[in-house]
Amino acid sequence: MIEIVVEDNIDMRIDSYLAEKLNISRSKVQKLIKQEKILVNERKVNNNYLVTKNDCIQINDELDFEIHVDAEDIPIDVIYENDDLLVINKESGMVVHPAPGNYHNTLVNALLGKYSLSNDKIRPGIVHRLDKDTSGLMLVAKNDETHGKLAEMIKDRKVKRTYLALVSGVINHETGTIDAPIGRDPKNREKMMVTDINSKNAITHFKVLNRFKNHTLIECNLDTGRTHQIRVHMSYIGYPIVNDPLYGKEIIDKDFGQLLHSQKISFNNPRDNEKLFFEVDAPKKFYDIMEEVVNK
Repeated sequence: MIEIVVEDNIDMRIDSYLAEKLNISRSKVQKLIKQEKILVNERKVNNNYLVTKNDCIQINDELDFEIHVDAEDIPIDVIYENDDLLVINKESGMVVHPAPGNYHNTLVNALLGKYSLSNDKIRPGIVHRLDKDTSGLMLVAKNDETHGKLAEMIKDRKVKRTYLALVSGVINHETGTIDAPIGRDPKNREKMMVTDINSKNAITHFKVLNRFKNHTLIECNLDTGRTHQIRVHMSYIGYPIVNDPLYGKEIIDKDFGQLLHSQKISFNNPRDNEKLFFEVDAPKKFYDIMEEVVNK
């Protein structure tokens, strides 16, 4: 599924908008709309639907057009590599994969500049994602066989990922589990929210690592991998992540993003079942902002 969130106020029919955005013919878009492979805000539309700001357009992944993604010389922090996969440490601020209208300066562009990857039209090698401003460990597949196996392992919860986060407020209990479904916010299509409408189940476990006067440092583990899951869940229970521009209350540095870091990852190597574990600390800027807010 390709998903586009309209960011600007425009006055354009959806068939014209997508033809321009995706660089395909208008008749192709019209055919997909007729086949109900294009939805807007999870609803069917006609060719003459006028696209508006915050519309969420979903295009079925059977869309048979090729998108050319350029290899680019962008540095990558590789933590581990074998013949089948990579473990990389993504920096905060880097978009993971290209999207319609934005095909440059992403992690995928950087990876293609250095590696052969599993063959996906838009997201070569990417078996799971991190938000743009979430830093830390990610898995990347070098071939289709490994891609399929890793994706299945993630689906079956056989890949364990642990996140570090600083939240506003003091959590008094040591551990907790948030079991609340997540769907898109109908009032702001860039955001997700806890809702029973058009949602998917989402489960987040957290543990307190350290308490401060007005903040708590926690680690989180996920049973599911929904968009913005940790950010949505922690905000939902009243402890939003510090410096989160969408769900938070405390914005310290507009140039950095939320204090959320993928710190640990463990899984069995798909080829020989060897247990692999990796850990990488959060970037210095994470701790600089943390020190500033906890010492207020």
